[in-house]
Amino acid sequence: MRFVKMTWLNSLSAKILLAYVVGAVLSIVLIVATAVAIVYYQGDVISAFDVADTTKSFADDLRFDKDGTPVGLLGGSSGQDTRSDVEDRDLRGLYESLKGEAAYRVLDASGKVVLSSAAGVTIWPESGAARRLESGHFEFEHEGVVMVAATELVERDGRVWYVQFAVSKRFLHLAYEAFVLPFTVAGVTLFSLVLLFVFGPCVYFALRYALKPVRVISDSAAEISPRSLHARLPTQGVPREISPLVDGFNRVLERLEQGYRIQQEFLATAAHELKTPLALVRAQVELSPQSAQRDVLLGDVEHMSRQVQQLLHLAEASEVQNYRPTAVDIREVVCHAASFLQRMADAADVRFELPEQDVSVCWMADRGALFTLLKNLLENAIQHTPAGTVVRAEVDANSFTIRDWGPGVPHDQVSIIFARFWRGPHRRDQGAGLGLAICQEIAQAHGWTLTASSAQPGLRIVLARSATSVAETPV
Repeated sequence: MRFVKMTWLNSLSAKILLAYVVGAVLSIVLIVATAVAIVYYQGDVISAFDVADTTKSFADDLRFDKDGTPVGLLGGSSGQDTRSDVEDRDLRGLYESLKGEAAYRVLDASGKVVLSSAAGVTIWPESGAARRLESGHFEFEHEGVVMVAATELVERDGRVWYVQFAVSKRFLHLAYEAFVLPFTVAGVTLFSLVLLFVFGPCVYFALRYALKPVRVISDSAAEISPRSLHARLPTQGVPREISPLVDGFNRVLERLEQGYRIQQEFLATAAHELKTPLALVRAQVELSPQSAQRDVLLGDVEHMSRQVQQLLHLAEASEVQNYRPTAVDIREVVCHAASFLQRMADAADVRFELPEQDVSVCWMADRGALFTLLKNLLENAIQHTPAGTVVRAEVDANSFTIRDWGPGVPHDQVSIIFARFWRGPHRRDQGAGLGLAICQEIAQAHGWTLTASSAQPGLRIVLARSATSVAETPV
């Protein structure tokens, strides 16, 4: 199976985070641009609204005497030095300090001024928009300075009063540049920092939590192999958006498992069914008169029987449920396999160098499968090593190594010697090329690794245990 290497550009969480950062930056830019446009290009409009709001606040804060005549601002009663009176004097002092920059006044229905700030007497013109007693904002000039003003109507006890407030544009611009703009910049900066460094990590950890089930599913899918087709992806806690994908993948696994089982059953059944006819054919050939053709037929039958037997072993080795792991002394099994092949070794004039059996080395394995694996490795070494040489087997706590002194395997073919039906160019028999493939199946079923390398001369094959299988072995 081919896996596409994931880069950060293919990461869903990275794309969402990138979209969040881009959105946050665009939001900040939009806020800054809007604030700049309002301050620099729409200042007059904002000033008019600000003046109108201030005038309305003055109208709401008018203080009247017992006759209903306006006498001050901020409420309270006359004759006592109350807090409101103090605030009234402070406000009057503020407008006195501003003088030509800001002023307010209160007029009656006839246009007579009944209350004003200190500068209110001289700032207001005697004609023009300031004399039109109607609600709204307007502009006028005072000593060459443009003033922005507004009028607010107040009704009290059946009488009508007009509150007017005016402030110079240059003072408003100064206020915007000295106060509004710095506070706006500080606010946008604080908002940007919070958006990037507070909400950003929150989005990151939220994505990690939200995508955790996806990572669990991915890890589960990576562990599925032809030996674990019975496994299924977990569906508990799966997000609703990817639940159909998980269910569909599980249904695919069910179909694959069914097809794989059918294939394995067919292989095993075919091997069993062929054994009996081959045995009958061999019996018939052996009963025939001695001749050269009889010997050729017996060789062909023997070759076919061997292939059928190896196909049967391959089908059995591919089924994990066939294994019954127990603590096995691998040194004893090596010696047993060598004893089984001794006649074959004597016929090829090959000698075994086996490990000593003084100290047992226990592995967790199915004894019959381990015997088949070691026997096939020894048999393969016998078939390739020259006459008069040795086949050396070494065993330690975590590995089994076997080496021959034959012609070896070309470097470009070392990686494929465990493939099914691969046969070396120097075989002495007519084998099917399934012996090493069976060894690989048995090794994988136990969680072991089987590797080959050139020994110059010869070939070295190493069977190594994984850390998990080592931990499961009893001491």
